[in-house]
Amino acid sequence: MADEQEASAADADDVSESEVDEADTSGIQTGDFVRLDFTARTVEDGQLVDTTDPEVAEEEGVADQDQSFEPRVIIVGDGHLFEQVESDLEGKEAGDTGSVVVPSDEAFGAHDPDDVRTISAEKIPEDDRYPGAHVDIDGEHGHVEAVIGGRARVDFNHPLAGDDIEYEYEIIEQVEDRIEKARGLFDAYLGIDLEMFIETDEVEETQLIESDDDDDEDAEPEYETVTTEKETLYVESTPELTMNQQWMFSKQQIVQDVIEHADVNRVIVREVLDGAAAGPMGGMMGGLGGELDADVEDALEDADVDADELVEELSEE
Repeated sequence: MADEQEASAADADDVSESEVDEADTSGIQTGDFVRLDFTARTVEDGQLVDTTDPEVAEEEGVADQDQSFEPRVIIVGDGHLFEQVESDLEGKEAGDTGSVVVPSDEAFGAHDPDDVRTISAEKIPEDDRYPGAHVDIDGEHGHVEAVIGGRARVDFNHPLAGDDIEYEYEIIEQVEDRIEKARGLFDAYLGIDLEMFIETDEVEETQLIESDDDDDEDAEPEYETVTTEKETLYVESTPELTMNQQWMFSKQQIVQDVIEHADVNRVIVREVLDGAAAGPMGGMMGGLGGELDADVEDALEDADVDADELVEELSEE
């Protein structure tokens, strides 16, 4: 009888532990992609810090900024938002809402009085010598508090230093689509929404042929060309991407992250030219098939060059 009671107690413990484990792993977890709608404001005075809501952006007068206001895709636990916010998402489901306050020390830091300094006004560009102006001095960013005579008081703290930040959010959905994951990563890194698609390509690769003859150390290595299938994410480049400094300096890291999370073998970024705008040569020579620009023709005449012969020679090459 005692043995049966001990067995029952052990079974109950197993069930209890199983229920706990299941509860710990249900809902959204670290590493999951979610589409999140949120608005962040300072707790003390309600100053807008960030939002994905176009109506909030319109009300706050920031809707005309060069950014899109729509739910954002993030990886939970990957540092896309403050840790407190991402931790609060764990265990939740699509459709759930929440509110999280991030203390100032864990948000933009405490306000340091030593970072408010008086400097020569000559260090500030003349057009920025007024209270409220944002300036860069000796590699530090700050805002001007006052300008008196030849001196200026500049606060080099973050503008939100010392402020607790409250996030109100709604989980729109958990993202499973690979392309949506990739687009979310590009947007998180670069703030750019890009067109992309996935295709399976046949790729020729050169591989070393393994030899069974381990004794022949002088044998030349032999290679063979094999055709393999690779899942390829094609990303259509834009001028905004090409000129993005983050992309210039961190493209390898970004691509590796996309390959890992979107489960593809490689990423190809390609430039798409639709031919709508003629380049310099097209404007001057009509693509080498038309008449030369009048100014160019006059210049060639002054140089004693036959324009028709030049066009014909270039067309033949």
